[in-house]
Amino acid sequence: MKKLTALLTAGILAASVLSGCGASQSAGGDGAASSQGGASEGGTITVAASSTPHAEILEQAKPILKEKGWDLKVTIFDDYVQPNNVVESEEFDANYFQHIPYLNEFNEEQGTHLVNAGGIHYEPFGIYAGTKSDLSQLADGDEIAVPNDTTNEARALLLLEANGVLTLKSGVGLTATVNDVESYSKQIKIVELAAESVKDAIPDAAFVVLNGNYALEAGLSVGKDALAFEAQDSEAAATYVNVIAVKEGHENDEKIKALVDALKSDTIVKYIEDTYDGAVVPYKN
Repeated sequence: MKKLTALLTAGILAASVLSGCGASQSAGGDGAASSQGGASEGGTITVAASSTPHAEILEQAKPILKEKGWDLKVTIFDDYVQPNNVVESEEFDANYFQHIPYLNEFNEEQGTHLVNAGGIHYEPFGIYAGTKSDLSQLADGDEIAVPNDTTNEARALLLLEANGVLTLKSGVGLTATVNDVESYSKQIKIVELAAESVKDAIPDAAFVVLNGNYALEAGLSVGKDALAFEAQDSEAAATYVNVIAVKEGHENDEKIKALVDALKSDTIVKYIEDTYDGAVVPYKN
């Protein structure tokens, strides 16, 4: 419990630092601002992204865009705040790291004006082993680590409910928090951590519930390692497509259309299907 508490504290401190300075590193680009608009074809497209799988997928799109005259510059951010801030400020043309509920929540809470320019992929949430290897081993006193941001916590709780770990109040759906838990199958504790810190709880928690990208960073995959994961026909699967986000008014820019078209191409669809073993699923709509 002490280690998980330390993770929680570290996560809060990290979020504070990151939101202040935007810790990032370059991936094929320096993150410099590019001109907005792009009325004529050709030029530079700057994108802020999470490292896995978003930046990896973007790297595969570079040759496709190069053939069309576009130079794609990708900068990796390791938090969920700065990628939106730099698009809102128009330092970057777009970002690729988030799903629509998080985008909407961010706009509402931060007063930003970001919109979905195109859905690219879906990442099933999974329950992964920590100190225990099977959900049947769950016992009184165990701890399960989940993301603490509103939309991702709801996904985690719905998945735990679908697997008999807890029961949520009727109708809470994708707004669920730990306060909406009606009962537990065992006397357990749900430990809420920053999304990027949940994987670090694997040595200490009985189980962890991970976003697809953080599972990949931990060397885990839905197909091989998840004890349970969101069904394709689940409410979450229909909702949490990861999108290219831009500042409102730029969704029809030529450069943004070119970016989305490249990421939805057959080449990228095949790359995703061949690379991520079900942890990342192309959004074919």
